Amino acid sequence: MGVSAASILNQLLRKQNLNPQQQSQTNAVIKTILTYLKAGRIRKATSILFAFPKPFPYSLYALFFRLCSSHRTIVEARKVESHLLTFSPNPPTFLLNRAIESYAKCHCLRDARELFDEMPRRDGGTWNALITAYSQFGFPDQAFSLFTCMTRSGVFPTEVTFASVLASCAAAFELLLSKQVHGLVTKFGFCGNVILGSSLVDVYARCGVMIDARRMFHEIPQPNAVTWNVIVRRYLDAGDAKEAIFMFSRMFSAAVQPMNFTFSNALVACSSLSALHEGMQIHGVVVKLGLQEDNVVSSSLVNMYVKCDKLEDGSRVFDLLGSRDLVSWTSMVSAYAMSGKTLEARKLFDEMPQRNVISWNAMLAGYVRWFDWSEALDFVYLMLDKIKYVDHVSLGLMLNVSAAISDHEMGKQIHGYIYRHGFHLDIRVSNALLDMYGKCGNLNSARVWFNQMSNWRDRVSWNALLASYGHHQLSKQALSMFSEMQWETKPTKYTLGTLLLACANTFSLYHGKQIHGFIIRHGFHIDTIIRTALVYMYGKCRCLDYAIEVLKGAVCRDVIIWNTIILGCCHNHRGKEALELFVIMQTEGIKPDHVTLKGILLACIEEGLVDFGTECFDSMSSRFQVLPRLEHYDCMIELYSRHGYMHDLDNFMRTMTIDPTLPMLKRVLDVCQKNEWARLGEWVTEKINEFKY
Repeated sequence: MGVSAASILNQLLRKQNLNPQQQSQTNAVIKTILTYLKAGRIRKATSILFAFPKPFPYSLYALFFRLCSSHRTIVEARKVESHLLTFSPNPPTFLLNRAIESYAKCHCLRDARELFDEMPRRDGGTWNALITAYSQFGFPDQAFSLFTCMTRSGVFPTEVTFASVLASCAAAFELLLSKQVHGLVTKFGFCGNVILGSSLVDVYARCGVMIDARRMFHEIPQPNAVTWNVIVRRYLDAGDAKEAIFMFSRMFSAAVQPMNFTFSNALVACSSLSALHEGMQIHGVVVKLGLQEDNVVSSSLVNMYVKCDKLEDGSRVFDLLGSRDLVSWTSMVSAYAMSGKTLEARKLFDEMPQRNVISWNAMLAGYVRWFDWSEALDFVYLMLDKIKYVDHVSLGLMLNVSAAISDHEMGKQIHGYIYRHGFHLDIRVSNALLDMYGKCGNLNSARVWFNQMSNWRDRVSWNALLASYGHHQLSKQALSMFSEMQWETKPTKYTLGTLLLACANTFSLYHGKQIHGFIIRHGFHIDTIIRTALVYMYGKCRCLDYAIEVLKGAVCRDVIIWNTIILGCCHNHRGKEALELFVIMQTEGIKPDHVTLKGILLACIEEGLVDFGTECFDSMSSRFQVLPRLEHYDCMIELYSRHGYMHDLDNFMRTMTIDPTLPMLKRVLDVCQKNEWARLGEWVTEKINEFKY
């Protein structure tokens, strides 16, 4: 407690006029109370105070309120206030202000407001205490209302008042009100105040006006480390990572040492840009300032190196840490898991001295991201066995697992847990549940749950249900749902892409054209995703000329849209056009991938271009840097078989660098029998017989 109990006792007693007997009795009680308070036994100390039938010095009440605030002991705070008002009907205002602060810190704003309303006299501290409480606990409307009443009652706001009101403006994204408060800050002469300047930078940035935030920043005479941290963080939140790094670098020319959180924000910005060079420079400064042991900074360093594809460097940073806390362990597990190295991640996870639900989620997320469903399922059971509580992230990942393996029963059990523990009101969990029912093929349950979500569902919910109908080739139902959706919310490009995919899978050209018309009428930007979906839909619906026209309208064409149109040509038996488009694709500088080359081989099959197909296959590795896959070998077998190139087929089968599959062998055997090619037929028969043993 900083000073001895005896000295506090003497200070308290000097302020009271007590007779010797009363003084002796009060002395003993106060000494006992202070002893318990020093030992941290607030409940016992409060019980003694509450049972004593006489008033205590005001300083003792103030001490109690301060300790109740720091320990969040609401019952004791109420007892202290009750004792104070019982034996001191007119206590000083400052003491009641401390009581309001104590209730607020204990998250009991109702008690704080009741006391505020009952106070016969209020000063600036009273108003500030309640305004700050409402602001900190997310009640901006009440904070604004109190602030208005305060100014109307003639009480001048202080920097504390303005800081709290500006924080509420930021939380509520109230730009107009923020500008009005800014005017009052200027009117009351707080222009050069660095705290309020920082608050104004923050509120303008959070309201999405970075120009005003930057202008306000430059108006502060000497921005401190907190101010710099605010501007760096807000540029990062606004998606301008480049400017966040620039502002961070300017701190050093301003001779301001960044806080650990500022270093962390700058490293996150480097991560988002894959700016390895800048990240390494920041790492150098971190080492120079001796901050490499700071867990916030070190975790950000690990993530930066991972996002820049330098996992080994991130691991090196982790290994050099003297003391590894839960955050750094979890960061490293997440880094390995999300980069696909789940074995290394699991090894680290098993070595963790302690774990929380975030650690478990990080490992499970790695399995889910890399579609390792068997390990994910085992991990889910282990997780449920080892930890008592899971959160919304855990439940979302578990639902992803049950959806992937189509385990409807597991999904229903998770649904029960979600409902019992109130997670169904979390929109992310609800949407994951909806997605699970759809992917497991239980569209009735999906529709029932969707209807139950009517009070809190969003566009993601609609998209999930539409995707479920589309996945099960129920395009008419999907389009009907789309009509209903427009009464409640606006579709996104994902919605339209899902509908176009449904039309493609059911060859519903009429409905596909309707969606295309809707996109044009409502002024949707036809970006690469929508354009690719349109090309795919028209291609699958045997309307290739429309698909080519949509392709021509693209300003920028990536490999995916080229693959879509090339495969569309093959689907429509127009291999020659596929090959012509392949040439145009290369002239535009687009590098083909394994899907493109599969399309080219299919085009060669369609047009009977055996020599050209062989040349393409043989040059895949050297010319296009693509390793042949099973589907490419399958195409070559079909190319030689369909066009009767038995010598080439014989040579190809015997020199394949991968083992042929049973369907491949059966197809070749059938071709050998039709073409009376006995030698290869015997060899293939032996290979087929090997599958039996």
